[in-house]
Amino acid sequence: MDKRKLIPPLLVLGILAAAGGYWLQSREEAPSDTRLKVYGNIDTRLVNLAFEASGRIDELAVNEGARVKSGELLARLDTRRLALARDAALAKLHAQQEVVREMEAGTRPEEIRKLEAELAAARTQAANLQRSFKRIRDLEKRNLASSQQLEDASTAAQAAQDNVRSLEASLELAQAGPRKEQIAAAKATLAAMEAELSLAEENLKDAELFAPADGVIQSRILEQGDMASPERPVLTLALTDPLWARVYLAESILGKVRPGMPARLYSDSFPDKAYDGWVGYISPSAEFTPKAVQTEDTRTDLVYQARVFACNPEGELRLGMPVSVQLDLEAAIPDVPGCPGDKQP
Repeated sequence: MDKRKLIPPLLVLGILAAAGGYWLQSREEAPSDTRLKVYGNIDTRLVNLAFEASGRIDELAVNEGARVKSGELLARLDTRRLALARDAALAKLHAQQEVVREMEAGTRPEEIRKLEAELAAARTQAANLQRSFKRIRDLEKRNLASSQQLEDASTAAQAAQDNVRSLEASLELAQAGPRKEQIAAAKATLAAMEAELSLAEENLKDAELFAPADGVIQSRILEQGDMASPERPVLTLALTDPLWARVYLAESILGKVRPGMPARLYSDSFPDKAYDGWVGYISPSAEFTPKAVQTEDTRTDLVYQARVFACNPEGELRLGMPVSVQLDLEAAIPDVPGCPGDKQP
């Protein structure tokens, strides 16, 4: 058979196959009345984590690439000084609490009885000295006692009487108890010490660094033994929940896309797998097309940023991964969009 006769049929078949592939590809990617395809990347959101207290790092519990859950302990400072400050504040607080209790309870009955006994003894002594003074005064009038003896007796009687009045005042104060102003001042001091203890305990808590949300540790900026402070981040956390793709919508298709619209996401790493999602946000203002953005319609320089939330149960979608997003323009929009298994409010 002449080989030259086979060439035209082979050419025809090749042309038909190429045309058919191009037709299928253009049919899949070109916008239609029911489906729309846009491109973007899984958004990268980073959080720089730092201690709220200053100190030397005693422990780093995670390495780069570790997946962490919200509330998980990531790092800890040396807490010896902070613990001593907390213990000192606690001891001062306990001492002041006893002072307030003592003031509120008033004078003990035993102390009042002791003052009463001292007052009775002072009155008896004052009466004896007063009688002695009168005797010496009579003797002095008859020149049987000197003026010095009379003066000494008068001084002793007066001192005894002053002692009686002092003990009477002390007994009245003991029976009345502390003044309201004194109790209020003691309680104010107690409140200040309680605040100092709370601050010391808070400083002790700030010596531990916890994950604020689920994510992946991207980098360890500081290491064990480094000095940390609120101004020096220790770790960088890449957030993974919620996960969304940042895409850009040309003005010509903006009216076809609505928040909550169902979506399907595809990646080059898993080309045969689709990920459920939905449109969560559309920017209210336009911006010039970023250099890295890809759109099917490049005839306009203005685009609108949108976020397409993605369901990623197996963690296959990674931050920064390029994806294509297919939107179903005719699908019903649920009242509360979300991933299967999510708790609805």
